[in-house]
Amino acid sequence: MINITGHTGLTGLLGSPVAHSVSPLMHNEAFRYLGLDYVYLCFDVTEETLPQAVEGLKACGIKGFNLTMPNKNKIVELLDELSPTAQLIGAVNTVRNDNGKLKGFNTDGYGFTQSARDAGCDVKGRTITVMGVGGAGMAICGQSALEGAKKIHVFARPTSRYWERAAAMAEKMSHMTECEMILHEMDDHTALKDALEESNLLINATSVGMVPDVTGTVIPDKALFHPELTVADVVYEPRETRLLREAREAGCPTFNGMYMLLHQGVKAFHIWTGLDMPVELVREKYFK
Repeated sequence: MINITGHTGLTGLLGSPVAHSVSPLMHNEAFRYLGLDYVYLCFDVTEETLPQAVEGLKACGIKGFNLTMPNKNKIVELLDELSPTAQLIGAVNTVRNDNGKLKGFNTDGYGFTQSARDAGCDVKGRTITVMGVGGAGMAICGQSALEGAKKIHVFARPTSRYWERAAAMAEKMSHMTECEMILHEMDDHTALKDALEESNLLINATSVGMVPDVTGTVIPDKALFHPELTVADVVYEPRETRLLREAREAGCPTFNGMYMLLHQGVKAFHIWTGLDMPVELVREKYFK
């Protein structure tokens, strides 16, 4: 049980929807275990209401907060400073309030690559296909390239407001790393078939398949799955999306976004408190 005092430090999550989030359980358990006078709450905030929410929370002295869909890109223009990784990716999922100065970080990419290693799939030397160019997708691409991925195929709609940013990032990554990042149109089924044939790892980095619309999938043709392809979904509610279920039935190893959430939270916790989250305690209690 957390005792709220007049000194309790506020942290939280800004996104929509957020009612399903495991983040409050994870962070509040860690605060309790370490005896920290902090609390973590969820706030249902859209892109439209994000500017007012951030101003209000900053005025109230919030210690820091996380961002989830759809706010990871919009938040960038509201911050005072970005970490080098956040600058590269162009999206933020963690913010620290340093006496009224808001600094943005991106821990999503680390969270994903660590969760992939947990699942026995290191990104180093691999060819990867990523569906989506939002905050999570770009974080995964950036971190995977930095960790030695060989090639990354990225699929998105040219009408996406993030298409140009993704194209610019692909060019930037070619100069900064040895990883080739190739941007494709989402409806180019021939390119998708070819990409998946050579890929070791497929990641859904969109909200397709998340509650309440659990019937959606980014890969409607089950014939594209092959047993050498590991399939991941950043969605964790439901724990097994349609994408993961159909991939598993096709013989693919699969994993969801739960451990990505865990590991990005571990980094966020340290950014806010300077302390290490009791990972195994939190994993055992909320991620089994």
